[in-house]
Amino acid sequence: MLKEYATIIEVAGPLLLLDDIEGATFEELVIITLPDGAERRGKVLEVNGKRALIQLFEGASGVDVEESRVRFLGRGIELALSLDMLGRVFDGTGRPIDGGPDIIPEKTLDINGAPINPYAREFPREFIQTGISAIDGLNTLVRGQKLPIFSGSGLPHNRFAAQIARQAKVITGEQFAVVFGAMGITFEEARFFQDEFTETGAIERTILFLNLADDPAIERIAAPRMVLTAAEFLAFDNDMHVLVILTDMTNYCEALREVSAARKEIPGRRGYPGYLYTDLASIYERAGRIKGRKGSITLIPILTMPEDDKTHPIPDLTGYITEGQIVLSRQLHRRDIMPPIDVQQSLSRLRQKGIGPERTREDHDDLFGQIYAAYARGIQARELSIILGEAALTEMDKKYYDFAERFEHVYIGQGEYTDRSIEDTLDLSWELLSVFPNMELKRIRSEFLEKYMPKYRK
Repeated sequence: MLKEYATIIEVAGPLLLLDDIEGATFEELVIITLPDGAERRGKVLEVNGKRALIQLFEGASGVDVEESRVRFLGRGIELALSLDMLGRVFDGTGRPIDGGPDIIPEKTLDINGAPINPYAREFPREFIQTGISAIDGLNTLVRGQKLPIFSGSGLPHNRFAAQIARQAKVITGEQFAVVFGAMGITFEEARFFQDEFTETGAIERTILFLNLADDPAIERIAAPRMVLTAAEFLAFDNDMHVLVILTDMTNYCEALREVSAARKEIPGRRGYPGYLYTDLASIYERAGRIKGRKGSITLIPILTMPEDDKTHPIPDLTGYITEGQIVLSRQLHRRDIMPPIDVQQSLSRLRQKGIGPERTREDHDDLFGQIYAAYARGIQARELSIILGEAALTEMDKKYYDFAERFEHVYIGQGEYTDRSIEDTLDLSWELLSVFPNMELKRIRSEFLEKYMPKYRK
C-alpha cells in the first residue's frame, strides 16, 4: 500500500523537504497533491534518516506546506518499451507528443541503467557509414564507439546532427536504427527535427525524444537516460545496430548545475557539480558492444563549447571518456562550407579498427595519411601566401594551396543533402590527389598507385 505524507517542512525553489518518512529510496518517484486537488510529479534526490529531499518536475508554485500531500510510488522513472516506438516522437519523459496512441509495452525498464561492464565489452571494429566524407574518410565512425561533436554557439550542429541521422547506415545489411535525443531546444528547433525526419522518411527507423527549453530541468536530466534505455532495448533485446545522437549535452550539464545549486552543493569548476565527470560517464559508458550479443550502441553526443573554449569542463571531461572528437569550425562556417568540420582538430581514435579490406577498402588507410598530409601542407602554403604573397610560393606550393581550397569546398563542403558512399569518398580522394606527381604521394603504396590512380590522370 502506498503511503501518503503531510509532513512537508520546507519548500525552497524546485525542492521540497519532507520529514518523518519511512522506506523512501533514492530516485523514487513521488506525487504531490496540492490543496486544490492538482497533482505534481517529483523524485527523491536525497534520503537522510527520516528526511527526504524531493525535486519537483513542474516547480513549487501552489505547494502549501500545511495542506499539500506527498505520495511515494515505490519505483523510479520508467520507460515503456516496444518496437512500435520506431517512427514515433516523445517528450523528455517518454510520453508520445506526435498525436499517436500510447505505447503498449513489451517491457518496462528503469531509465537509470548501468554502464557496460568493461570485461563484457567487445572491441569496436565494424564501420558505420554516415555519408559524410570528412567523417567516413578521415574520422571513421565504428560500431560501439563514442564519438562526440564539439560545436560552438551559432554553428549548424543541429542540421549536421539531422544529416548524420538521415544518412547513417551499416553497409553489411543488418538491422539499423537511430535514437535521437534533443535537450533544451527551442520550439522552432523541435519543429525542424520533426519535419526533417518526417519529410525525408528517416522517421520510420528513428525514435525521437524532444525536450524543450521551457521543460523542467529534472526532465532534461532524465532525457538522455530515456534515449539510452530505448537504445538498449533495440540493441540488446532485438539485435539491432543503434546510433544514438544526443544534442545538446551542454544544456544537460546546465540543468545538472541548476539542480546542484538548488541543493546547495559545493560547486566544482565553473560552478558545475564535482561529480560532473561521473555523471557524464554514467551516460556515455552505456554505449558499446557486449560479447555474445549481436546488437551494438554507437553514441554521438553533441555539445556547444561556451566561448569556443575546449578547456571548458564539459568538452574537457567529455574528451576523457570518449574515443575522439569531431570539431566544427567557425571559420569554415563563415565561408558557407557545410558541414564545417575542422579535420585538423578532429580525431577518431578507433579509425584504424574500422577500415581496410572487408570493412571499407584496401586503400583507405593510405589515402587517409596522404590526403591529411597534403591538406596540412596546403594550409601552410596558404599561411605563407598571406605573409609573403603568392609570388613567394613555388609551383608545388601553389598546387598544395589549390588542393587545400578544393579539398575544403568539395571534400569537406559536400552540402547538407549529399549522401556519399564510402566508395564515392575514396574515389574523390584519388581524384583530388591526381594533381600531384607520384613522387609527392609518398604515403600511398606503389601497388595502390598503379591500381587506382591511372583512371584519374588526365
